[in-house]
Amino acid sequence: MSSIKNEAERCLKCPKPMCASNCPVATPIPQIMNLFLDGKMAEAGEVLFRNNPLSAITSVICPHERNCMGHCVLGKKGGPVEFYRIEEYISRFYLETMTPPEIEKNGIKVAVAGAGPAGLSMVMQLLLKGYDVTLFEAQDNIGGVLRYGIPPFRLSRDLLDMYRELMIRMGLRFRPNTRIGTNIQIADLFPDGYKAVFVATGTGRPNKLGLLGETLGHVHFAIDYLKSPDTFTLGSRVAIVGAGNVAIDAARTAVRRQHSHVTILHYKGTEDMTANRDEIEMAEIDGVEFVHYAQAVRILEDGVRCVRVVRNETEDGQTVFEEDYSDTFDVPADSVILAIGQGPGADMNTGSVKLTQKGLLDVNEWGETSTPGVFAAGDIVTGPKTVVEAVAFTKKVFPRLEEYLKKQ
Repeated sequence: MSSIKNEAERCLKCPKPMCASNCPVATPIPQIMNLFLDGKMAEAGEVLFRNNPLSAITSVICPHERNCMGHCVLGKKGGPVEFYRIEEYISRFYLETMTPPEIEKNGIKVAVAGAGPAGLSMVMQLLLKGYDVTLFEAQDNIGGVLRYGIPPFRLSRDLLDMYRELMIRMGLRFRPNTRIGTNIQIADLFPDGYKAVFVATGTGRPNKLGLLGETLGHVHFAIDYLKSPDTFTLGSRVAIVGAGNVAIDAARTAVRRQHSHVTILHYKGTEDMTANRDEIEMAEIDGVEFVHYAQAVRILEDGVRCVRVVRNETEDGQTVFEEDYSDTFDVPADSVILAIGQGPGADMNTGSVKLTQKGLLDVNEWGETSTPGVFAAGDIVTGPKTVVEAVAFTKKVFPRLEEYLKKQ
């Protein structure tokens, strides 16, 4: 692996950079490369921070191969520039050395519900503009999926702690263990002087398979397991149903924490997996076994019953997957983990805020809900997406939210 200086020197600093145009938050990559090579670390960190306050986090967990790195022109004939390595170094250095800017407060109160990626991104943007922000979070600390869904070996918790300290130094009021939609309703916030509410409560309810055996004592949901893996006793063999990033995270955690042999059951083939390529490779290195073209049809006391899935091409070139119920097999397991996606929590009482058929918040392209003054972004709007996609949509919502506040 080349040094980050050598990696920055490889960059062509393209006049029309495909890497930047394919970055969800439009990071000005050539500018950052030039500042870095000129030794202007503080300036480079400032540019990254102002463009994306969570750059120290997204640089670590972004699906780089789909975004910046996947569109580097050098990747057509060789190895693409690994910009994320430079971004991670600069962003962390900036967080560790920055002095919070002196910002004149404007006296306008805004409530943010949810301390995940979208919520934290909005909080930082509001604080930088002088708003008085109160952050409500159902858990005991900030981070949301960053803290309770992504394993520490992928994302260091000290990064999140640095963000919390920085935001509090900038004037944030933080209310942990407070769930908006239960004790406190959205409508309760406006009489107390909040001029706008930003909802980013995520999708914390795991989806069910709807199979026999799903309520058995050795069956767990991946997002529950990842919150506190040490409280689970999984046994020596674990089967995981699902093949996204959450499934991979659960698998790699079980290998480390429980010393289990882990088998991932996937309905489609290797090329159809939605998890990041590098994470799949690391799971393979960690010893995780993959069984593709397998559909779980029943959970047993000692395993998972599956049927074989057949991949076919239709006459018009479409790919279809069909279960072959004549070809059944059992995968032995002491525990079964389900990782087939999440939806909005059933306890989220939104009052007059309109919902979609899936129970997500119904917003326009600017994150405005049906209730004036209530905005939303993140997974509670889009369903489960990547962290950088949540940040990107929040970045788009902020100008409209600020425009609303100025009219008030």
